[in-house]
Amino acid sequence: MEKREMIEVLIKNYTDFGKYIHSLNEEDFLYAANGNWSAGQQLDHLHKSVKPLNQILMLPSFLITLIFGKSNRQGRTYEELVIKYRGKLEKGGKASGRFVPKKINLEHRNNMIKSLDKEVQSLAKKIESYFEKQLETMVIPHPLLGKLTLKEMIYFTIYHVEHHHQLVKKYLSERNSLQ
Repeated sequence: MEKREMIEVLIKNYTDFGKYIHSLNEEDFLYAANGNWSAGQQLDHLHKSVKPLNQILMLPSFLITLIFGKSNRQGRTYEELVIKYRGKLEKGGKASGRFVPKKINLEHRNNMIKSLDKEVQSLAKKIESYFEKQLETMVIPHPLLGKLTLKEMIYFTIYHVEHHHQLVKKYLSERNSLQ
């Protein structure tokens, strides 16, 4: 995926997620069963995932390279990155530490959606400022996947929102089928 396409898909996926979350009634927004996260918690988790990426990318590129190094391998495609992430989840990988969401009440939903949208727009601008070569060679850490190239981290961020969007739909669908 080229940079322009990554930015477009990133914005579209997060916009679609925000619209879906906004459309939920209070019962659906707060629903959580069997230890799964509610839609509000999924929203909070995504916000907690995008924000630190923005913070890292505020650093000058030479400093990111100095701190984390450069890639010593061929970058993964979007599909390869998704397979790697799903594999980690299947082996029990899950969010930890600062990425674990808190309970989000309905009255915080709109502000959380706006805040996530702001983070995604900021991320898109930061991505735009990098050359393709930088995206493919600079690396930053991911808590579950290890060091990823910037391009792989963007791929992850694109897929991550899709993953959580589908989880919300799945949990609500399962609940509705039991009623």
